[in-house]
Amino acid sequence: MPPTPQPPVAAIKAVVFLLCLIPLGRLGYAAYTGDFGPNPVEFVQRFTGTWTFNFLLLTLTVTPLRALTGIHWLLRLRRMLGLYSFFYATVHFLSFIGFDHAFEVGEIARDVIKRPFVTAGFAAFCLLIPLAVTSNAAAIRRLGGRRWQELHRAVYAIALIATVHYFWLVKASALIYPIIYGMLVAVLLLWRVGDRIRRNGPYPVAARRASPVSQDTR
Repeated sequence: MPPTPQPPVAAIKAVVFLLCLIPLGRLGYAAYTGDFGPNPVEFVQRFTGTWTFNFLLLTLTVTPLRALTGIHWLLRLRRMLGLYSFFYATVHFLSFIGFDHAFEVGEIARDVIKRPFVTAGFAAFCLLIPLAVTSNAAAIRRLGGRRWQELHRAVYAIALIATVHYFWLVKASALIYPIIYGMLVAVLLLWRVGDRIRRNGPYPVAARRASPVSQDTR
């Protein structure tokens, strides 16, 4: 029986890489044409914040999608999607500290302390930084696989904080959008919990230390 042909993963990654640049291209086009709407600052901040969340959800979707489909090479896209989430989060953060506060550290600190939705967004961004910095093979070797996995599970906490940030940010008339994103995060978290129970069993950790521990990934 002939071997199953392998998909051109490198080519797929290149295509996905280019597709992930489309939101940035949209911003560039808006800057070129002046198509930012009546409030350019709000447009940039909402646009980059939305795409940060979109890529965060895509990153979290890779593992369950791989488990459900058996397409294991999907895991090779996860790191790139996560880094794109951090990239758009950085643009989002820079637009906030640049447009709103002209990079004045004191003003930024006061806003972070004073407004809860800013506090939540700032916390989510800070938690993303160590994940982005350690998203490479050298960091996995340095930290060890288990500690690296434990660190990167913080992405679920980041998703929850981002949901809270979104809820506190929007007006009551537009709550449908954070509700949808919150439901997607809840589904992904519930799948994660169910997968952990299926792998390890709903019994105490101490009781299973004698048995081999399966390798778990985000």
